[in-house]
Amino acid sequence: MLRLKRLTLTDFRSYATLIWRPAARISVLHGPNGSGKTNLLEAVSLIVPGRGLRGARTADLPRQGGHGVWAVAGRFQTADGDVDIGTGTTESAPDRRVFRLDGAAPRSQADIARVAAAVWLTPQMDRLFQEGLSGRRRFLDRLVWALEPNHAREMAAHDTAVGSRNRLLAERRVERAWLAGLEDSIARHAVAATASRLNLVNRLNQQIAAGAVGAFPPAHIGLACPIAERLDIEPALAVEDWLRAELEAGRGRDSAAGTTALGAHRTDLLLTDVTSGIPAALASTGQQKALLTGVILAHAGLIAAARGFAPLLLLDEPAVHLDASRRTALWDLLMTLPAQTIVTGTDGDTFLPLANAAEAFVTGGGILRPDPRFLAAESDTTSVPQTR
Repeated sequence: MLRLKRLTLTDFRSYATLIWRPAARISVLHGPNGSGKTNLLEAVSLIVPGRGLRGARTADLPRQGGHGVWAVAGRFQTADGDVDIGTGTTESAPDRRVFRLDGAAPRSQADIARVAAAVWLTPQMDRLFQEGLSGRRRFLDRLVWALEPNHAREMAAHDTAVGSRNRLLAERRVERAWLAGLEDSIARHAVAATASRLNLVNRLNQQIAAGAVGAFPPAHIGLACPIAERLDIEPALAVEDWLRAELEAGRGRDSAAGTTALGAHRTDLLLTDVTSGIPAALASTGQQKALLTGVILAHAGLIAAARGFAPLLLLDEPAVHLDASRRTALWDLLMTLPAQTIVTGTDGDTFLPLANAAEAFVTGGGILRPDPRFLAAESDTTSVPQTR
């Protein structure tokens, strides 16, 4: 099992200095709003590729009253031994985030994704199906990255080519060879990225159908994407040819609109309750939360089977909008999943059913205080209170 053995924070959000050594497979963080629970989860989420569970700007991460730079580091137990991963900023480049893998700069974030992964559920995701498709696409791609680390590189190359094409069209420059090269890049990376998304969706649907969500409502996942529709019936090279032709034919339309109408950036995630047949977009908030929770838990099991280790599971206020029976179902699944889990909430009593399986800490003031009602926490967890 992938295990976070030590987390070190320096001038990050509300934490001046913190060294935390999770001792149990499940860790509970509870305290009032604004006490630093989500900050700790965010720190863990930033160790893996991406912008973390809040999608925050680098400039928003240093502690107020600190030195203007921040650092987060984790030591992980893996099948190949301990690995140290760090990220943060430096005094010479306080606006640029850097990574370190065992003390050296990795060739790319994919090197980190190969040894560590995390998935999360946050209160902001409760409105995933009422808001724009960009949030759903990011959610989908995080699930894919945990299965296929190279997916991040494909999407980065795709989005760079789309941005360059948009700028060229906006300038009304007739650079046919340049446009053709960009459209070739878009087509290749869009098809590769979409194939990875389809692979994830198909395998996750199989995992859910096999009962991986326990008592949570089973969901069927789909993609609203013309590229995915063609990949279901045509070989990848034929889909690339079709997409290149469509992009060339759509230059006038895209120039007028200021955007590229076709590509992997237009994919939307569809989620349907298998039992009721109700799409997530039409379901109640509680039903959406239950569907998403089931998907996240099934995904953790899928990654464990596919990669040999489960991703870290970060659950921010997961009990909100869940009724009593589904809370019980969640605790039952957490105790059986092969994933290290960090879960937060405002009321420690909510998590007492986990008392014999989890350690717990009360957050606040930039420190962690063990909750004696749960498993004994590590005695060498150290922290420094926040100062202003």
